[in-house]
Amino acid sequence: MTIRKKTADEIRATVMEGYSKIAGGEVAFARSPAAGGCCGPNSGACTPSTDPTAFAASIGYSPEELKLLPDGVNLGLSCGNPAAIAALEPGQHVLDLGSGAGMDAFLAGPKVGPRGRVIGVDMTPAMLHKARANARSYAQRSGLSNVEFRLGEIEHLPVADASVDVVFSNCVLNLSPDQGQVWREIARVLRPGGRVAISDLALLRPLPAEVTGMVEALVGCVAGAALVEQIEEWMRSAGLIEVALVRKPEYVASVMSFEDPLYQRILEHLPAGHTPADYITSLDIRGRKPLLRTPSRCC
Repeated sequence: MTIRKKTADEIRATVMEGYSKIAGGEVAFARSPAAGGCCGPNSGACTPSTDPTAFAASIGYSPEELKLLPDGVNLGLSCGNPAAIAALEPGQHVLDLGSGAGMDAFLAGPKVGPRGRVIGVDMTPAMLHKARANARSYAQRSGLSNVEFRLGEIEHLPVADASVDVVFSNCVLNLSPDQGQVWREIARVLRPGGRVAISDLALLRPLPAEVTGMVEALVGCVAGAALVEQIEEWMRSAGLIEVALVRKPEYVASVMSFEDPLYQRILEHLPAGHTPADYITSLDIRGRKPLLRTPSRCC
């Protein structure tokens, strides 16, 4: 059977529908694995049946920082990134791609402090509404007003050229139908010397067509994942340097330990003796925009 490849507009519509339902906490959607998924435990059902705090802790978030988050921010959609947030410095301006309900943006806010700025960008209005509501709670708890959220696609960022020091993202780039364009946008908005710190799902080898054609695998951050080598090529083509891609196999192991139904379905379509970990990995992605060259003086 030939599986028709979705168009870019169809991919965006599918992703937006899935994440709108996550933002709204629709019970009917959560009970229907066929309706779509999300990055996180029990992603085939979209809403984790396990405690999202436990899952976040299993991939590196500390219990102390999770306790500081506004209620309802942690939707169990992560696949990494706490180390990237921990490395932020006071006064930096940072950009969170696909910021969702604001979890990583709110963790970044205290790191950059009152002189810094955190901008979250998300294309789903329901998520943006949720994040802005959470921002009020964040301001009350932290005493900071340094986090804002903007509606937009990560392929066309509503951010000025050379205006941010760090771009980070957590399990989002794989949802884009044009990841090469995303990397060009990242390079555009970074200041010279600015850096990239992203966690995403990537492929070690191509997945069977039966998996990439699954709707829940698309919204579940699997079907749109790119090969590790392709990600590096996109980054270098965008002009980034000091590119480093570190595989984090513990993410897939953690998801499998939570008996995620999406990954159980993926397993059914793999050759005998293979597991999702043979195909899918969490990836820590690092890079930097080159500094501007100072013209040499002559004579």
